Amino acid sequence: MSLDCIAGSAASPPENEAPHSAVPQRPILRTVRALVEAKLIDAADQIALDAVAARYAVSLTPAMAALIDPEDPSDPIALQFLPRAEELLTAPEELADPIGDEAHSPVKGIVHRYPDRVLLKPLHACPVYCRFCFRREQVGPGGEVLDDGELAGALAYIRSHPEIWEVILTGGDPMMLSPRRLAHILDALESVPHVATLRIHTRVPIVDPARVSGPAIAALTRRKPLWMAIHANHPRELTATAGAACEELARAGILMLGQTVLLRGVNDDAAVLEALFRGMMGFRIKPYYLHHPDLAPGTARFRLSIAEGQAIMAALRGRLSGIAQPTYVLDIPGGAGKVPIGLSAAERDGIRDSAGRLHPYP
Repeated sequence: MSLDCIAGSAASPPENEAPHSAVPQRPILRTVRALVEAKLIDAADQIALDAVAARYAVSLTPAMAALIDPEDPSDPIALQFLPRAEELLTAPEELADPIGDEAHSPVKGIVHRYPDRVLLKPLHACPVYCRFCFRREQVGPGGEVLDDGELAGALAYIRSHPEIWEVILTGGDPMMLSPRRLAHILDALESVPHVATLRIHTRVPIVDPARVSGPAIAALTRRKPLWMAIHANHPRELTATAGAACEELARAGILMLGQTVLLRGVNDDAAVLEALFRGMMGFRIKPYYLHHPDLAPGTARFRLSIAEGQAIMAALRGRLSGIAQPTYVLDIPGGAGKVPIGLSAAERDGIRDSAGRLHPYP
């Protein structure tokens, strides 16, 4: 199967489908030259950044481009999506496969790291390419798409393992598939008796909300529970257009979770995260995970220490309702799995409250 299974450009909603956005339907910016022409990066940097783009894919949707202030060198949207020369510097601790996908891939397209759930990766294309991506060595234009035989092999693996209770579609971004292809995959998964729940990991409702069209909603409407884990890192990403897309998903019965990566310079501040998580709740998205950044090549500029992350989470404890608080997690390098790394309120001498006061407890 070719990339024909991927829906058309985000700038072109499906026929007879109006986009949610009033954003002009400009092309997706897929090259450094396009970013220069859009005045998002300096022409003097083009040669150096072309070398970055040759290794790590570049893509920026009109919805995200419209949010960038090119006059602000610390713009949190620009930091996430615009290439930087230091991406070609790989620190000694960084890994091409930082969370060990390859070691836990019994057949192509499947990652089986936990007993009761698997990842199914039908494609490696995304609407945007985050500069901190932990799969940045695999994703990009022309990235692998499972052909019909490979998809059949992945589905056969799921059918033959009755311990699999949940299947998580990831990639790449599964919402880049055409609605027909996505529906075909979800139909196949829903027909497996022991698969009780489905999940999709995506950035599309935030970065390319025009894709949340009638055919996409129809493909996502399921008998079994379908959860959508939506990735957003800064409150400015939560636009009215993204909110309209999430409202349509909620009306279709799709349960939404929020995923955020803790990033230096983007959201390493309790007030910023508070605004983000409150905004997610307003979109009916339950903040689920705050990820410590992975050891992906060329991403050192984004990483904080775990202690810094714990201090931010401690500051949030007294500021946010429990339902707006995600779990702070680390994916252990090499594939040992995800673990919570937030501070515990329980200490040897008692329990510490959200104001930092210690209370005796037997």
